[in-house]
Amino acid sequence: MYTDFFELSAKPFDLLPNPKFLYLSKGHRKALSYLQYGVQERVGFSLLTGEVGSGKTTLLRDIINKISSEMTLAMVFNTRVDGRQLIALINDDFGLTTDGKDKVQLLNELNNFLLEENTAGRHVIIIIDEAQNLTEEALEEIRLLSNLEADSFKLVQIILVGQPELKQIIARPSLRQLRQRISISCHLNPLNREELEEYILHRLGTVGKRDCVSFEEGVFDAIYRFSGGIPRLINLICDFLMLSAFVEETREISMDLVDDAVNELSFEDEQQMAASPAATRATSQQRIAGNSSLDDRVARIEEHYAKLSASRMESESILERLSSQGSILEYLINQQQKQFGGIEDDLKRISAQVERLRQAVLIDNRRATNPDILTSSPP
Repeated sequence: MYTDFFELSAKPFDLLPNPKFLYLSKGHRKALSYLQYGVQERVGFSLLTGEVGSGKTTLLRDIINKISSEMTLAMVFNTRVDGRQLIALINDDFGLTTDGKDKVQLLNELNNFLLEENTAGRHVIIIIDEAQNLTEEALEEIRLLSNLEADSFKLVQIILVGQPELKQIIARPSLRQLRQRISISCHLNPLNREELEEYILHRLGTVGKRDCVSFEEGVFDAIYRFSGGIPRLINLICDFLMLSAFVEETREISMDLVDDAVNELSFEDEQQMAASPAATRATSQQRIAGNSSLDDRVARIEEHYAKLSASRMESESILERLSSQGSILEYLINQQQKQFGGIEDDLKRISAQVERLRQAVLIDNRRATNPDILTSSPP
């Protein structure tokens, strides 16, 4: 909606994990280098962790896009499953049939598939996202898969991706064998204040111009306080701010717009919502400091953002209908004006004819009452 106003080719702060927008902060660049090294060297197990919304999936998609045709990939996103279901999901993503098969059959077929792929010279990778939801049984099944290896490298490489608690799960004594097999481990931290500013400008520049909007002093600080440097929350508030600027027909993001956005996206009670901007910003900062869990906060903000987006789409739909009806009404008025314009011309012609007839009747009447009028000269 606002892309044309700001001369952008697409929305710069979309929530979808698009690698086109990947911004390599110091932490993201380090994680990307580690994971790429792990893929190239076939290290077996790699671990990537980060807070919800920190950019893990975007980083993964960038790696996947760079995987060559000599690699075979399976990705698992549904991790609230047991060991048998997890193996079935992996097999299904590799194109193997899974219906009516028990866990032993599934594992045998998967092992045979891995051997065939490596014999054909293809490198097999399994990426498991949201791995913090896996049971210990499922994690143990994954560890057993890593036992399949050639003389100098693993026949399958496994990348576990999850939230910070995944590290705590793997640290359990019962999972020490899995922990010992992890060769690469990296964690994505939130962006710092300087990285946040560059991140916002980077996304704007990716779809247009970095200076398509200007930012009032203090705006980046306010966005940082609200988001805590989490990319997903940065996208949420920045998308809201771009829309607000469009509605106000301004190319400057002011502190007033930021305060309004924070109030809309936050979950304060009515008194807090009516508080001063300074109090609102202070409350947002306290929330980030730990008054509620980050996962819950992001989930609540995303839920509220979805409701606001739905309301916004409904408003846009109403405006489009009104605009369409206005165009139709304008067309009808123009048509009526044309019709009335034609009638007016006809009335003028008829009026002229009536006037000519009236003059003719007057002359005839004069002639009837005074026959000499034909020969008399004008007085």
